[in-house]
Amino acid sequence: MKLKFSKMHGLGNDFVVLDGVRQQFSLTPEQLRYLGDRHFGVGCDQILVVEKPTRPGVDFRYRIFNADGGEVEQCGNGARCFVRFVHEQGLTGKPEILVETMKGVIAPRLEADGNVTVDMGIPRFLPEEIPFLNDDDSIIHHLDVADDTLEISVVSMGNPHAVNVVADVDGAPVGVQGPAIENHPRFPQRVNAGFMQVLDRHAIKLRVYERGAGETLACGTGACAAAVAGIRRGLLDSPVRVTTRGGDLSIAWGGAGCPVLMTGPAVTVFSGEIEL
Repeated sequence: MKLKFSKMHGLGNDFVVLDGVRQQFSLTPEQLRYLGDRHFGVGCDQILVVEKPTRPGVDFRYRIFNADGGEVEQCGNGARCFVRFVHEQGLTGKPEILVETMKGVIAPRLEADGNVTVDMGIPRFLPEEIPFLNDDDSIIHHLDVADDTLEISVVSMGNPHAVNVVADVDGAPVGVQGPAIENHPRFPQRVNAGFMQVLDRHAIKLRVYERGAGETLACGTGACAAAVAGIRRGLLDSPVRVTTRGGDLSIAWGGAGCPVLMTGPAVTVFSGEIEL
């Protein structure tokens, strides 16, 4: 089976994007892992699939698979690449589209300056919405990781996040604590682990160890979750500039009941065809 694809990235968080509207395919977890393999396949953090919608009133369906072959609920950097892809491929001419995901509808918009703004929806905090095994919905929770007790905030941006405030993000033990948090038994569906350093009331630095992908150069939903967690903890004010190892995102959130708006770039690297 020959499969056409585009290689894209949002701040270095990279994707293989597949057009499931004009070509039909069904990929096994093994084939997904092959696509994501940086030595034998194309190489990426996630595989994104554009499909026809399954519900009325939306333009497309958006599916996300991690490099390990598992399907996940949401990807913010991928959402920006998604809207650029459907424009570049001639699948739509609308600057703003409605896209269904596993956890609801998002509204990405292509801006005049080339950046993409995505309405990422309303963040969720109840433990059962993460999911997170806990008896209350406090802003700060204590999580035992190896010999440390971390103070985390849990946020769902359509996918689960645990945000940990650190003094120096460059020296944070992301490679050790990241997988321990991701696979902690209190997160029955695993979790994305964020490490946030507050620079001032409107700026943070962030590293994210992503569920099923490891540490990435940027994480859009992780940036949203970190900004929201910092605002709820009284450390930040909207809008927040989130500096990742791949570049900057702008995150705006008006508080409880309001959606999170994420703005940043999306870049096409190359297009090709691969034999599966």
